[in-house]
Amino acid sequence: MSNLNVPELFGSYTFNDAVMKERLPEAVYKSLRETIDEGKPLDLSIADDVARAMKEWAVDLGATHYTHWFQPLNNGTAEKHDSFINGTKEGSVMMELSGKELLRAEPDASSFPSGGLRSTAAARGYTAWDCTSPAFVKDTPDGTKVLCIPTAFTSYTGESLDHKTPLLRAQDAISKQAKRVLALFGKYPARVQSSVGPEQEYFIVDRALYEKREDLELTGRTLFGAPAPKGQEMDDNYFGSINDRILTFMNDLNDELWKYGILAKTQHNEVGPGQCELAVIYNDTNTATDNNELVMELMRKIAARHGLACLLHEKPFAGINGSGKHNNWSIATSDGENLMNPTDDPENNLQFQVFLAAVVAAVDNHAELLRASASSVGNDHRLGAQEAPPAIVSIYLGEQLDDMMHQIIEKGEATSHVQAKVYDPGVSTLPKFTMDATDRNRTAPFAFTGNKFEFRMVGSTQNCSQPLTVINTIVADQLRKAADKLEPFAGPEFEKAAKAYVQETFTNHGRVVFNGNGYSQEWVEEAARRGLPSIGCMVDAVQYYTSPKTIRLFQRMGVMSEVELRSRAAVMYELYAKSINIEGRVMVDMAKREILPAVMKYEGTIAKEADDISAAGTLPNVHKKTIAEISSRVSRLEDATEELARRLEGAKEFQGDDEAWAKYYYNEVFKFFPEVRKPADELEGILAKDAWPMPTYEELLFEL
Repeated sequence: MSNLNVPELFGSYTFNDAVMKERLPEAVYKSLRETIDEGKPLDLSIADDVARAMKEWAVDLGATHYTHWFQPLNNGTAEKHDSFINGTKEGSVMMELSGKELLRAEPDASSFPSGGLRSTAAARGYTAWDCTSPAFVKDTPDGTKVLCIPTAFTSYTGESLDHKTPLLRAQDAISKQAKRVLALFGKYPARVQSSVGPEQEYFIVDRALYEKREDLELTGRTLFGAPAPKGQEMDDNYFGSINDRILTFMNDLNDELWKYGILAKTQHNEVGPGQCELAVIYNDTNTATDNNELVMELMRKIAARHGLACLLHEKPFAGINGSGKHNNWSIATSDGENLMNPTDDPENNLQFQVFLAAVVAAVDNHAELLRASASSVGNDHRLGAQEAPPAIVSIYLGEQLDDMMHQIIEKGEATSHVQAKVYDPGVSTLPKFTMDATDRNRTAPFAFTGNKFEFRMVGSTQNCSQPLTVINTIVADQLRKAADKLEPFAGPEFEKAAKAYVQETFTNHGRVVFNGNGYSQEWVEEAARRGLPSIGCMVDAVQYYTSPKTIRLFQRMGVMSEVELRSRAAVMYELYAKSINIEGRVMVDMAKREILPAVMKYEGTIAKEADDISAAGTLPNVHKKTIAEISSRVSRLEDATEELARRLEGAKEFQGDDEAWAKYYYNEVFKFFPEVRKPADELEGILAKDAWPMPTYEELLFEL
């Protein structure tokens, strides 16, 4: 946009606090704010007033329809559009949205993944208005607009069928338990909220090239592709000058995000060629998660407008860094106090020490579950691959807090702390300034970064709700244990008891803290000695959602029931099996219908040239060698393709047992992919460029 007025644009498509304050009756506004800010039960009597104001605001912006916007377990969002139009006795129409329509809708619950909670014959489900996440208006391709109402999604029998509901329950759990601990320090906030700032990584490629790759269109990643002569080895892309086409896309994206009140802050090139990152300023976890779903949707749509394709898959290109979504997590009171802020004097900040100890214990006690929360089909390509956090869950605290922890373990208290350094460049014209007392660690899965923790395991396509629900729940449970232990000592003995709790917790759980290189083999060996789990793949991680320990945890915190947990495990197994099945079928299709015909055509051309040269009396040794190289690889590719097809067919006997089905696809199909890919990629290196039937890595990564 030209002459853009960002403050005026920001939040203009969002039914935010300013709009509510302007358009709602004072009493209605106050009641709604109490629900949003303090977690008080929603007063259903205000629904008609809110619905009327929301409809009028949306219509003023050009909306003709509304939808309950929700997040089913298929890692996407869902919407069903209804018009505001209602008929009158006079034969005219009026634009209406009732309180009943705002509060609930009835989508077909059998058509979404449910993990067995809903059968095909049992269709009824409900969406319920989530007033804590602002409604927004979304553009449609024809210029009209739709009012999107964030909602939770539940089955007729009451179980959650979405990502949002467990997250909201986990928010309530951490608020309840954190308030218990804070009361011991004489603080009584109305509510405690977790917050998150997601860092969204992605790739941008030319859309015309993207549309010539069946694998990219159907799976999000390249199943074939020889490495380009240049990749990322020169370290020249990270923070480098942004390509003009990509920058234009980024600017357009920012304009759109700001309309929705999304605090898009930082954009830059990432490590891989064509790879970028968008960082958003933190918000409460529920709103931030909704915003991130909208971010991913808009990235794809706006990229298409610019003749580009946005790739959100965790590993679209072999041999090139994959994409993650670091979740910067913290907890704060409704009064604005960040409970993860160590202040300038952490060794004397007992409140911070109690909350920090709770986080350390939570991660140590539930490392397997935390690893499972970051599990996805695409993320299997990243975790443990020397480009992303290792599959071993550990915490990085940094020099200052690590030193404090060890002092507390050894002496019961910390009496000193690592001092911040002063930057002195030795150049009179450059500024001197105080540096952080703690470095950062890019290899740690759960790293403290000053006043928050960065959970670096999350994959780029994932819904943030899944890991955040787990983090909030495990920390809430540990705060519950702290409150249970310390509440009997409220009064003069509290400080002594709290220090003892911190010392005991750090002593028992300090094994999970590691400040070194998480990519090293030494750490793998050291982690094993410490008894820390290492889980290499998604199908091995999912089981921890249904362990007795996890079931007890989620039931105790009121976040998910046993049947809800088992349903999510079933959905994850099913999604894995179906995703690998699609990848395998695409691989077979591309090999048989694109690669092999192109190779045989090229081989025929070479053979004819050889015959022509032989007829002229010259021995075509080069041609013969090329034909031999092609023939050997064609044979391997044909055999491997047929074997892959047989293995795909063999998966049918495991249907009905979700875990066995997923494990078959992992062990027998996914692990076999390299046998098909290797000869194909070798053939790409032999054929002339114009003979290869699809865009190459060189074209995809460097031609923009």
